[in-house]
Amino acid sequence: MSNGRMFLAMLLGALMRRRGRAAAAIGSSAVGAATLFCLAAVCLAVPAQMSEEMRQYGANVILVPVADTSPTAEATQGARLDETSLQAARDVLGSVAQASPGDVRSAAYRYETVRVNKSAYLMGGIDVEATRALNGHWEVDGAWPGEGEVLIGTDVASATGLGIGDMVNVEYLSTDNLTLGSVVSSDGASQAQGERRWRVAGTVDTGGREDDIIYAPLAALEDLTGTVGAGYDVIELSVDTTTVPAAQAVQDLNDADLTTQDGTGLRAQEVSKITSGNMRIIAMLNTLFWVVAVVVLALTLVGVSTTMTVIVSERKKEIGLRKALGASAFSIGAEFYTEAAVMGLIGGLLGTAVGYAMAWAVGAGVFERPIAFSWWLALCSLALSAAVAVIAASSPVRRATRIDPAVVLREE
Repeated sequence: MSNGRMFLAMLLGALMRRRGRAAAAIGSSAVGAATLFCLAAVCLAVPAQMSEEMRQYGANVILVPVADTSPTAEATQGARLDETSLQAARDVLGSVAQASPGDVRSAAYRYETVRVNKSAYLMGGIDVEATRALNGHWEVDGAWPGEGEVLIGTDVASATGLGIGDMVNVEYLSTDNLTLGSVVSSDGASQAQGERRWRVAGTVDTGGREDDIIYAPLAALEDLTGTVGAGYDVIELSVDTTTVPAAQAVQDLNDADLTTQDGTGLRAQEVSKITSGNMRIIAMLNTLFWVVAVVVLALTLVGVSTTMTVIVSERKKEIGLRKALGASAFSIGAEFYTEAAVMGLIGGLLGTAVGYAMAWAVGAGVFERPIAFSWWLALCSLALSAAVAVIAASSPVRRATRIDPAVVLREE
């Protein structure tokens, strides 16, 4: 029998003869591996999951037009952004985040002042589908507006007494409509230029400034004002903060010195209420991971070390006999270290499987989507389990290699 086969036979024999002790060491390693793998998988997946969830709560970056692109420049009254500046901003973010520009969610808003029931209100022209996709947190009662319809904020609805299904007369407030002409609508009815009658499709409640605004499809607002392609007052963007922090995205946008076709500059601003809360939660999760990781590793070291100490104590006579027959301290240490590594690997394999099941349950229960299995994380878990077991066995093994065979055999 070769030395390698004899070594394996001795190793398996030692494990089988002390199955209870081996099971205890494997159990300690498995518990540690399961806990750490679950926490690591959750901590790695949560930022992406949370970023996706937080992106449903609106933009984390906004663009406004400015006369110049200096950091202290204020939004310029009357200036507007256009499709060229929007596409340029999406290209910059796509480059920074290493994603295609199409992955950057955006919604553009054109605001005009209108009169409803003798009171002035702000009206926003929007791309309905883009706004709906970006603002998943908007609580819309009824439906989003279609052709000939508007969506009104809850404060507007309360002040005007309008409800879903009501018809509302909207007048565009501009110096251009002081002498109103007459146009014929699509249904043949005569309407003054700058006045329209629309149906209320729904109401929106956000708890913010949106509750004071009337929203309509951009084409409807352009029809009301008689101006097409006038640009946007605000552009909202949703950046995936798992690939680039929102603050970095804002800096890169401002450093790019983007302008519209007519030379109007744009300034990016961070929506801190979204990004700061996101980062605080992720930071707390990372802190929790490291605290629990240290505790679990310490407990695993104690568990494996205690088990190996008992095993060495039970095999003192065997170790003494082998040394008396000429076995070296290196060969004895190698056997015990290998035994510890094998128990660590078995425990790591079982713990990784249990840890992934726990991580999968957490992802499905909290985010309603399971966490994908990570092979590199699994390999790290196995390697760490084996390394911890070997480190835990170092003290007992050193004692085993220092056993004096004469003293042990004399006791017999």
